[in-house]
Amino acid sequence: MSADTVLAGLDAIRPDLEAYYRDLHAHPELGHQERRTSARVAERLRAYGYDVSDGIGGTGVVGVLANGDGPCVLFRADMDALPIEERTGLPYASTAVGDDGGPVMHACGHDTHVTALLGAARLMAQAREAWKGTYVALFQPAEEPGDGARGMIDDGLTGRIPKPDVCLAQHVLPYPAGQVLTRPGPALSAADNYRITVYGRSAHGSAPDRGIDPVVMASMLVVRLQTIVSREVGPLTPAVLTVGSIHSGANPNNIPETAEIQLNVRTYEEDVRRRVRDAIVRITRAECAASGALRGPDIERFGAFPATVNDEDTTRRVAAAFSACFGDRAKVLDLQTASEDFSEIPKAFGVPFTYWGFGGTDPELYARAAEEGTIATDVPGNHNAAFAPVIQPTLDTGVRAAVVSALAYLGNGAG
Repeated sequence: MSADTVLAGLDAIRPDLEAYYRDLHAHPELGHQERRTSARVAERLRAYGYDVSDGIGGTGVVGVLANGDGPCVLFRADMDALPIEERTGLPYASTAVGDDGGPVMHACGHDTHVTALLGAARLMAQAREAWKGTYVALFQPAEEPGDGARGMIDDGLTGRIPKPDVCLAQHVLPYPAGQVLTRPGPALSAADNYRITVYGRSAHGSAPDRGIDPVVMASMLVVRLQTIVSREVGPLTPAVLTVGSIHSGANPNNIPETAEIQLNVRTYEEDVRRRVRDAIVRITRAECAASGALRGPDIERFGAFPATVNDEDTTRRVAAAFSACFGDRAKVLDLQTASEDFSEIPKAFGVPFTYWGFGGTDPELYARAAEEGTIATDVPGNHNAAFAPVIQPTLDTGVRAAVVSALAYLGNGAG
């Protein structure tokens, strides 16, 4: 099998990949600041024989390896970290700071994604006799702020590289290390952030009748907005609405003029997404009117992510390859309420895609937590300061999945 031929080189490169991962974990960079990471990625890709384009969308890097006639497969890894202070206790824990001086940590596992794709890119280059076509390794900046994929596209990505026949991506998740998990159709939710400002009239706290209290308006909004999911979305339709920020005033004895709330909405279907948005606008305007606000609210949507809806044929093809490679460690991915901007890339090319998860948690720790019903508290998830995928078998699994999925299209005899 072509996968066996390509993966035969994994044992030899494993120590180098593990060392690279530790270094990358210790040197995280925030979105749009991935200067060290992208430079080291580009250096490696060139050493492997790839035609490299860097600086796309700021810090994006793409390596292209043409190997005769055949399909073109694009595989994407995201590079950026998060503004979180690491609390893993690892000997290679991050002490890095961002451009603003704040702490930075690879709390979402993007260091795992980068290392796995570099490993796959190296193995594909070393075993060209095992496949035909073109392999594109794309390293994307700024997934966390949600504009990295769009930035590469706006910087001419589709004109700089060959058009792929299919796009692939993966994400490490708090499942047992060694597992790979696929899901056809909706996999990740769309996400929409809203900033709502309501306007009142300031007054002394001893004379509330002289003012119009925006704090009360905002407080009523927080409660009323929760009824959108509970009363306007069907009970079998997934949706989440979270108010994560509320701010108003500067002292306890004054009614302020304004209040601001910020909320996040997660949905999977465009119709539901639209209905929730319309309900937010309707309820906010009505609450302000009921409070006698002197002017209407400001409602701003920002930081939106599209839903990730996997192509069913592509997912079945990759899932079959995973079953052959991983056996009973190939699982079905639960519907995820996280969000991604990866799908912007295949959408720009007009090609199908699939996106899957692979586990990064110590299998024994996960099994104990599952038995005790404490997964939520004992297994750190993505964006947690204690999130730390075990290096192995996590890296091996990520590399194998990246190779096997590509060879489902590029392997000798694949169509």
